[in-house]
Amino acid sequence: MSEDWLGMSAGALGRGIGAGEIDPVALAEAYLGAIAAHPEAGRIYARTTPERALAEAGAARERAKTGHRLGPLDGVPVSWKDLFDTAGVATEAGSALLAGRVPGQDAEVLRNATAQGLVCLGKTHMSELAFSGLGVNPVTETPPNVHDAGAAPGGSSSGAATSVAFGLAAAAVGSDTGGSVRVPSAWNDLVGLKTTAGRLSLVGVVPLAARFDTVGPLTRTVEDAALMLAALEGGKPADLRDATLTGARLMVLTTGALDDLRDAPRAGFEMALDRLAAAGAHIEHHEAPEVAEALPLSGVLYTTEAYATWREAIEAAPDKMFGEILKRFRAGGTHSGADYVAAWQRLDALRARWAARAAGFDAVLMPTCPISPPSVARLMEDPDYYVTENLLTLRNTRIGNLMGVPALSLPTGVPAAGITLAGLPGGEERLLRLGAAAEAALT
Repeated sequence: MSEDWLGMSAGALGRGIGAGEIDPVALAEAYLGAIAAHPEAGRIYARTTPERALAEAGAARERAKTGHRLGPLDGVPVSWKDLFDTAGVATEAGSALLAGRVPGQDAEVLRNATAQGLVCLGKTHMSELAFSGLGVNPVTETPPNVHDAGAAPGGSSSGAATSVAFGLAAAAVGSDTGGSVRVPSAWNDLVGLKTTAGRLSLVGVVPLAARFDTVGPLTRTVEDAALMLAALEGGKPADLRDATLTGARLMVLTTGALDDLRDAPRAGFEMALDRLAAAGAHIEHHEAPEVAEALPLSGVLYTTEAYATWREAIEAAPDKMFGEILKRFRAGGTHSGADYVAAWQRLDALRARWAARAAGFDAVLMPTCPISPPSVARLMEDPDYYVTENLLTLRNTRIGNLMGVPALSLPTGVPAAGITLAGLPGGEERLLRLGAAAEAALT
């Protein structure tokens, strides 16, 4: 029975606990046992928290017995990316610069989740300081892709995705600054939700570029994403009942997002469009010139803020960093303050144009990632290949961050190929309802 639990959705596990069919302690032990026995666990988890997990599971067991559960996921074990502070447990953000960093209290979103009864299994590996979409980290560990152990897992929430994909967590919590939830979700056939900036607290989250940083879940189902979002903010989950695509207006973004698609992402996207249309959606293709103008601003906006945030620590010990990540950070030192302010002013104007264009649609569609997971060995051997693949990996996902909108990546049925539905700022509930209907059409 416990082996079956490892493949169940978080929502199904929560219902099993509520019905008295699943003991939270036995469930936590099953996950901890699976982690201990898995040959790749050391590449996925930076560290586990078994004492905390079992204590939290024990409390969930008592609440379940008395009918006083804290929420629908009370007693469900999840993993946390290693940039969420955990009281008394190292939080190092995949970087030797932060080795031995032990915070005194939990991140606010972790406190919220704990108050909803979620069980913390441990901390997962990630790209160094969250500054890569590939998930390759020679400083700590590079998690295996669920389809090919030698392929990049996607990042920066690499261990978060693989903890769920390999059955070592019921759901995971990651962060997304330019695609770090959606890319690893797509490459490991999961659901990934990038939330609107400011929706979820960043208190106690190691920053990369705070104006773009967001927190989001990586899950097996859209229902799980809705339940996790509610747990992370201490709210109520979106009502997904009777979700439908009938009459939905969906816009396929043709500017930039469809360029240079590799075979598998193209096949997955085209098949997904056919299935969404067959389920009743009206699909239109449109250009968005503001996207073409916004994308080049990334080089100023992201690197300047990231380098300003980490410059002192980086320059005190640059030899501790992976060279490719170091170069990305240092690129931020080449831009002036005037460049940065002007870029933000321009982006604000472009966001307004995007909002007006997207307002008439229920969601905007694009391939989550234009490429398939590349070989880790080649990425490490060929610096030029690393740069080009990393930029391509994040191109489409960055559109959501630049435009300031929530975005949901769903599996298409083609391995490692996702489709993204982008909504309007603060419109996660509406997006999740649409995503639930899309998920049914794509399954």
